[in-house]
Amino acid sequence: MINKLPKYLNDLEEKISKHAVSNPEISKSTVGWQIEHILLTINAIIENIEKSDPQNYRWRFSLSKTMVFALNKIPRGRAKSPKVVTPEHYDEQTLAHHLQFTKTKIRQLENLDPNKYFNHPFFGDLKLKKAVKFLEIHTNHHMEIINDILKSK
Repeated sequence: MINKLPKYLNDLEEKISKHAVSNPEISKSTVGWQIEHILLTINAIIENIEKSDPQNYRWRFSLSKTMVFALNKIPRGRAKSPKVVTPEHYDEQTLAHHLQFTKTKIRQLENLDPNKYFNHPFFGDLKLKKAVKFLEIHTNHHMEIINDILKSK
């Protein structure tokens, strides 16, 4: 399963030095908050996939899931981040360390049972392949916000 996450993480690595940059017209948060949120989300989802029991997987229809996956896009300003993936304390050093940890975690996706899954708060259960696709869409969503913040400066 080849995915875009390693490339995204390499792109993020180049932006860590700009972690304090912000533009309230684009986002209330800084570039660093966006980076940390991406990393927290990737790691939390991988952890949930690893702990999942494929026998407990339950498919359910979700129009918002269908739209996000069909368009490969999350609309801006619609959802609030769950507390578990809301950044609190970070700086250039912690972001760099967290990024290296996340690079290690995404390599573990290759060895997981494809029937393992993650329970998304809005979309329901997403098997491994769909969960990785969600991570790509989510990461790209926040990368676009980061790029818009940086372009505005």
